[in-house]
Amino acid sequence: MKISDLYKIFLKYPKVSTDSRNIDKDCIFFSLSGPNFDGNKFAKQALDKGALYAIVSNKKYALNNKYIVVENTLTTLQDLAKFHRKKLKIPFIAITGTNGKTTSKELIYNCLQKGLSTGYTKGNLNNHIGVPLTILTITKAHQIAIIEMGANHIGEIKLLCEITQPNYGVITNIGLAHLEGFKSLEGIQRAKKELYDYIKLSNGSIFINNEDKFLNTISTDIKRISYGKSGDVAGNIASSIPFININYKGTIINSNLSGNYQFDNIMLSICIAEYFQIKYVDIVKAISEYTPSNNRSQIIKTSNNKILLDAYNANPSSMKASIDSFASDKNSNKILILGDMFELGDYSSEEHKKIVELAKRTKIKSFFIGKNFKYHNTENSYDTIENFIKNLEENPIIDCFIFIKGSRGITLEKLVKYL
Repeated sequence: MKISDLYKIFLKYPKVSTDSRNIDKDCIFFSLSGPNFDGNKFAKQALDKGALYAIVSNKKYALNNKYIVVENTLTTLQDLAKFHRKKLKIPFIAITGTNGKTTSKELIYNCLQKGLSTGYTKGNLNNHIGVPLTILTITKAHQIAIIEMGANHIGEIKLLCEITQPNYGVITNIGLAHLEGFKSLEGIQRAKKELYDYIKLSNGSIFINNEDKFLNTISTDIKRISYGKSGDVAGNIASSIPFININYKGTIINSNLSGNYQFDNIMLSICIAEYFQIKYVDIVKAISEYTPSNNRSQIIKTSNNKILLDAYNANPSSMKASIDSFASDKNSNKILILGDMFELGDYSSEEHKKIVELAKRTKIKSFFIGKNFKYHNTENSYDTIENFIKNLEENPIIDCFIFIKGSRGITLEKLVKYL
């Protein structure tokens, strides 16, 4: 079936699913397959649950005219999203970066939706499957869209740009993450620069941190709008305890975000909102109303302690920035609880060692969870979160300000109820 014909079906039934466990009535189900599973096997289940059509790649599963056979279900999903994007005559903003892209996306959305009907990436649907799914939720009723792009290998951002066709691009920063796939910092830089390359070829514009020397170096010939402590949209930190507050245009914008590194995320959202002519009073309100969730820089007060929970993800760059910021906080009785960082490949040992050394230099009492950290630090180190929980039950922590950070797989959020 041609994409144009499939698109006609999509216009009548504009709901798409790739998960047979979560089916909306009259949706189109794409039977995606992977190395360890065959999605075609779940097509009948999806139809039984209410899907109207099932896209499959194996004829033997096509039992009737409710099945549409294609060569590759993933590329068909991506091609459908690309076809749909071309029909949408609205600006698309693509955002990527090592750290801060999700928080920035949420802040930008909060600001833009005050004046514009805004479509955006929900949750972490930022890969080669999530981006097409997000684009297919954007309708002609929307006036602008924000698409988050994640990557763990070279070429992925390029592919996502070809699908998304962004008019505007943002790279929040470039640091150490997913080294297992990228192999080196240079590999990460090449991968993220793919967004700038697309924006340049399409004669689009970028929003850029004026203080980021590397990003400025690789984007000299691209149209830009700058932000930061200097640039087209400039502000500074008014205060940072317990939350960061921004001095902009002579007034103070309060936030519910912790850490000086959040300054760039806030200024980016202000910059984009100003560019798209959102009223200043609405920008201030949007930023002050935003509260992080999903284990991202959340302040949690328990009966015993105050916790800064940042357990959604971790890499060497974000870990260092977070520890530095936490160390500058004037609270007494501070504690660090740090979990292993994943996907670092050959760099894993070296980067975990650096974080252990950094934590020791802060002189903050620190606990380390995971085999990588335990290898470099025997004191207050636990190979599993279960072993650390046993220690907490025997030696409770009371009246402390606790910073918790680690990769998603360590599931450090489980510690909250023991603190």
